[in-house]
Amino acid sequence: MKIAKLGARQQNVVAHMPRGDDISWQVMRQIVRKWTGEATELAEVTPLSGGCISTAMALALNSGRKCVLKISPHRVDRGYADEAVQLDLLREAGIPVPQVYDCHTGTLAEPFSYILMEFIEGIDLAAARARCSADEFEQLQFQLADMVLKLHERTAPHYMRVTSNGARQFDAWAACYRDIYDPIWREAEKNAALPVKARKQVARLHQRLDQLLAHDDCPRLVHWDLWATNLLAVENPDDHSWRIAALLDPNCKFAHAEAEIAYLELFHTVTPAFLRVYQQSHKLPPEYHRVRKPIYQLYSLLNHLCLFGKEYLKPVNEAIARAAGLV
Repeated sequence: MKIAKLGARQQNVVAHMPRGDDISWQVMRQIVRKWTGEATELAEVTPLSGGCISTAMALALNSGRKCVLKISPHRVDRGYADEAVQLDLLREAGIPVPQVYDCHTGTLAEPFSYILMEFIEGIDLAAARARCSADEFEQLQFQLADMVLKLHERTAPHYMRVTSNGARQFDAWAACYRDIYDPIWREAEKNAALPVKARKQVARLHQRLDQLLAHDDCPRLVHWDLWATNLLAVENPDDHSWRIAALLDPNCKFAHAEAEIAYLELFHTVTPAFLRVYQQSHKLPPEYHRVRKPIYQLYSLLNHLCLFGKEYLKPVNEAIARAAGLV
């Protein structure tokens, strides 16, 4: 199954530059001056690709420094505070991520929610693959496997989202998974483009998640949105070797680690080289391939159907057909 990962309608669409009074030059200058001081001036603003809600920009300063600003105008967006906590948690786990310089949740007085963070040079994994030799890309896969293993080594006593103000905790993984996906399934269930038979099949699967997702592992830290665009790679100019420079845009949870692997496989972010290294420490059992991977991939696709529409209708129907035999 070959599935293309989309986002913001198409992830290669460049985010629009702010227009009018939405995000003025003065607002951006005020934000960076709060970080670096009143002598700072903006030299250049470059839009970055991706993003459905926020506007992402690379800011070049008169000092020569660069940073990234993700901003939601006229919105109280607490997601940036969550992202800051998650990036710190990933860094503590030894994962390369951007350093957070500042974070603000919008108020009446300052009606902009934003996160200001380190600019890291690099290109996304798909672009790197086009430039790498086969051996060089395999080395990137080995590095990625090591990073995911480091991530999954972090455990917790409960399943939960990672947020800035505490989150509901679950003793059972299926209960946490339902909490994540119930709203998504309720929306997908109303999608008239999905055949009635397909919706009934998902309803039966949804009712049996307790049995289908049963496993004997513990809650592990996951990125939860690992795919090519959220991975930066950079080439060493001295020896032309490649390395993973950063993981971006986390949506962290303490979850079942197999859900992350299923997501990586779904959008072909990883190759057999990754899986060989990963399974040296975490062997994926037959139940993963036979039962849990089809479920995890189905729900990820349902989410994408809700977010991005008909582009995902065919993959969703195919995933439902694959999982239907489980009930």
